[in-house]
Order: sequence, then structure tokens, then C-alpha cells
Amino acid sequence: MVTRYSVSALHENVLTALGTAVVSGAYPAGQVINLERVSAEHAVSRSVAREAVRVLESMGMVASRRRVGITIQAPEHWNVFDPRLIRWRLDSGDRAAQLLSLSELRRGFEPAAAALAAQRADPHHCRIMAAAVSDMVMHGRSGDLDSYLQADKVFHRTLLEASGNEMFRALNAVVAEVLTGRTHHGMMPAAPKPEAIALHDEVARAIRLRDADSAERAMRAIIDEASAAVADEPAGD
Repeated sequence: MVTRYSVSALHENVLTALGTAVVSGAYPAGQVINLERVSAEHAVSRSVAREAVRVLESMGMVASRRRVGITIQAPEHWNVFDPRLIRWRLDSGDRAAQLLSLSELRRGFEPAAAALAAQRADPHHCRIMAAAVSDMVMHGRSGDLDSYLQADKVFHRTLLEASGNEMFRALNAVVAEVLTGRTHHGMMPAAPKPEAIALHDEVARAIRLRDADSAERAMRAIIDEASAAVADEPAGD
């Protein structure tokens, strides 16, 4: 008996496999495939294959046309802000280059979000960011990178929410994938740098004190430090 859970798992597996094949170049731009091939290669039904293709189509990665098939699209058509696409690109190809590209994006909006947060954050936001920094200190000392990552993600998510700007808040998933990618691909130091944690504390304190200039400056320093760390780390397998 095929359960709803198993169908969902099959869908995710096929979607990930197809997405990874596209971003890695195994399916180059312009290549045409069909549902029969997808279904056979991944041992799934046509309906599961069709749903995976529909998601890729919504992401701009493929175009489906009757009597033509499924055409792989060039990267300039992709929705590069989609967290799934970011994850697949970090899993394939030049991770360091992708992370540096994402760092350039972060440099364009997170410092501005920090400045806005200094004007708009409420006491609840400030408490969450302070607690996240405390957790980062604790997990950084113990070397628990997964727990450190969770605290780091909470910090950045809360900061974007505190900005009061819905566009910045919507970019939380992008930031989360950057942070996750560094950790999961071994591009974080075994022990997070105290300087990086201190900068997070500086941002949290500046926001609490309504010091927009200091919050913006410290957030930019966080991103610059992360970019330098990625450049210094091997990309891995």
C-alpha cells in the first residue's frame, strides 16, 4: 500500500534528483527530456514525475510544452532566490563561489535591515536576539555546530522580522540556506570565531539601544567576516 507520506517522499526525492541534475549540468540547458524518461529513471509513476516537473517549471528551471517535451532552461531563467535551488547549487558545483555570491546579496540588505530593526524592534525581538547570542556563545565553546547553527538562524530570522519590512522578512529562507550550507558542507571552523559571535552581540546591543548606524556597521562586518571565512575554507567534495 502506497501511503500519502511515501508519495510525498517519492516526490521530494525525484524533485531533488532532477533539480540537482539541472544545476550540476548533467541535464544541460536546451536538452529535452520527457515524463517517460523521468518516470523510468527514478522508478516512479508518471503522476509523481509530473508533479516534480511542475515544481521545476514554477522555478524557471524547465519549460514543458506538448509535443515538445520538457526543455531544460538556462540559469538566467531560474528563480535564484528559491531556497531549494540555493540548496541544490550548494550541493553541486562551486560552493565557495555560490556562497560568496549570496554574501554579496546579504551585504545589500542585511545591514539595512539591522538599521531598520534599531528603529522598529520591540522588547520581544531584543530578548530573542540576546538569547540567541548567548546560545551561540555556549554552543561555540562546546563545538556543537548544529546547535550553533540553529541559534545563528534564530538571530538572523528575528533581525529580519524586527526590521518591519516584509521584503526583508521574505529573504529569511535565503539567509538560512547560506548559514546551513556553510555548516553542512564543512565550511565553518571547528570552533566558531569569538570575533564573529562578538559582532552578533554588538548588533543585538545596538538594536536594543536604538543605534541604527552601529547596528548597520556591525551587521556588515558579520557578513564580511563570513565571506572571508568561506574564501579561506576548502570547498570540500
